[in-house]
Amino acid sequence: MDRITDSIMAALGEISSQGGTDLAGSGRVSGVRVSEGIANIVLDVTGVSAEERAELERKIRAATAGVPGIKDLRIAMTAEKVHRTIIAVASGKGGVGKSTLSANLAIALSRMGNKVGLVDADIYGPSQPRIMGNHDRPEMADKQIVPVRAHGIRMLSLGQLVGEGSALAWRGPMAASALGQLIEADWGDTELLVADLPPGTGDIQLSLIQKWKPAGAVIVTTPQDLALIDATRAIDLFRKMDVPILGLVENMSGYACPHCGEISDPFGSGGAEAAARVMSIPFLGRIPLTLNIRRASDAGVPPAAGTGEDAEAFKNVAGNLLEQLNPKKQMAF
Repeated sequence: MDRITDSIMAALGEISSQGGTDLAGSGRVSGVRVSEGIANIVLDVTGVSAEERAELERKIRAATAGVPGIKDLRIAMTAEKVHRTIIAVASGKGGVGKSTLSANLAIALSRMGNKVGLVDADIYGPSQPRIMGNHDRPEMADKQIVPVRAHGIRMLSLGQLVGEGSALAWRGPMAASALGQLIEADWGDTELLVADLPPGTGDIQLSLIQKWKPAGAVIVTTPQDLALIDATRAIDLFRKMDVPILGLVENMSGYACPHCGEISDPFGSGGAEAAARVMSIPFLGRIPLTLNIRRASDAGVPPAAGTGEDAEAFKNVAGNLLEQLNPKKQMAF
């Protein structure tokens, strides 16, 4: 039997694994046992998606098919529960650029070395497929939705599952059920899950907080007083539900004329930072109002995926967020 076991390990050594090593030397093979021609292989597949697990099993069966003495092959896959931090991105009202901020924040976090997922929890108005430039319909594996990849991160939106422009006339329980399918999808080894919430303080916010309590919330606002009043309501909701406020972001902060370069402030200036100071919450930074961000979002190429001043603005917000997030306890689901 040792000869058959050695042959199996040699076959596993021909299969490439993550980190540039082979499967036999990856540390994922926790046991190989052969009894009466039946080979049992035990694998640790922590952080491996259902799609990748299926492909891995196919490769193992193909590689060991020629090993003499094996009548049947059984593969057992085990995995530890991945601790995933949910970051809720919220706003008190629509039109403040929350979805654009969510997408670019997720990409910036990924480019800083984190394994990031983006879930479009705006059930009634999903916009992430357009912003991220990916309308591909996700597949199913082991009764779970498998997120698609875009700009280095995993992403999932109801907009990928229904026709573009289709109205969803769903009551609260149906919307909450859809949210559950998105949150509990096969996110693989994702560590940070950015949840782009709908505006306001409704059913989706309450469902997310009560069932998958986020590690914290990022509140997006514009500088004008009306938007700040609505942002205060969103902050109040999260505080009442014991969800930490990770910080406030001032979006559309200053407009640079593309012709002369002069900076103007059509929505005011500094209001969010002043409000954050009054409410004793972190101020994560400002995102300017630029034609490039609007065009890039419409084209499905978020600025954070590139270089330049706009990319740096999102990178600064992501860096400040990580400083607030890292000391906090990781929340698992």
